[in-house]
Amino acid sequence: MSIAIEGGRIPALLKRAKALEPTSSLHSFPAQPHSLRIALINNMPDAALEDTELQFFELLSSAAGEIPLSLGLFALPNLPRSELGETHLRNFYSGMDELVNSRFDGVIVTGTEPRRPNLREEPYWPALLEVLAWAETNTASAVLSCLAAHAGVLASDDIPRNRLDDKQFGVFDYKTVASHALTSGIGSSMRIPHSRWNEVKAEALTSRGYQILAQSADAGVDLFVKVKKNSLFVHFQGHPEYGTRTLLKEYRRDIKRFVRRERETYPSMPHGYFDSQSFRLLADFREKAIADPVDEMLAQFPEGAVAATVQNTWQKGAARVYRNWLQYLLSKKGDSTSMAAMPLSSAHDLVR
Repeated sequence: MSIAIEGGRIPALLKRAKALEPTSSLHSFPAQPHSLRIALINNMPDAALEDTELQFFELLSSAAGEIPLSLGLFALPNLPRSELGETHLRNFYSGMDELVNSRFDGVIVTGTEPRRPNLREEPYWPALLEVLAWAETNTASAVLSCLAAHAGVLASDDIPRNRLDDKQFGVFDYKTVASHALTSGIGSSMRIPHSRWNEVKAEALTSRGYQILAQSADAGVDLFVKVKKNSLFVHFQGHPEYGTRTLLKEYRRDIKRFVRRERETYPSMPHGYFDSQSFRLLADFREKAIADPVDEMLAQFPEGAVAATVQNTWQKGAARVYRNWLQYLLSKKGDSTSMAAMPLSSAHDLVR
């Protein structure tokens, strides 16, 4: 499988991914006519910026098989960045002007860490609105992840997100509740990692024309879709792209915030993720950290022992959904190619 990185150099972590995935070839060159062009708009904070590149590269690599992909890297402006983060974007990412003046087969828009309760007050909101409007007419499909999914339904259908009592954190079982090309071959259920403090409600989505594809009685909606102009908008409240140890890293980060008095409560353990031995180790650490919440406690966090036991129980389902998504893009690319090759009178007949 071949992935071309459009423009500039290949980030170091993506080079590492090539070593981990020896059957893939990774290049930096312009998109080929037969490739699917995918734009990845990576809005994650600096600490997760490169990890997110790697997660999506590995997921797309696993999903694509023999489908050649061309990946363009972008990020919304006006997100808080360190100088190191800004340098990374300058070196490896293309400008937003290039995105909105181009057409891609598909776009993936990640979430980011919210700074304000009202998403419309976020400094990147105007740029996000421009991207969403662009995607409706310049892609066959757009994937919106986590906070981007919340922003998308707020922008187009005025659907608010609702604050949860506790963080929806861990790996949850979801039932596939509708037949759709994206869930073909999935079976009756799939596992999806989540990490969020807010949700959008099923009844609000269905009342505005969204089709829910995966839902849990305990964890709410995950996967839902709606056609907006020329594009199928695909929304995940969760993170099928997460790597095996991503939730562990987030859990340790939240514990660090607790011992530094940056949050009032000790974080809940991620659901459905740790085995019983790891649970006991982490429960014991929790007691010690609550009794003596200081930075030095983090040196006792049993990360190595726990990391050796965690398993990726969602990768197969995630790769299948994204494989179905790429197949959908291929079908739309084929339709466009066929339409362009037709005599003008025949093309007009098809759209009457």
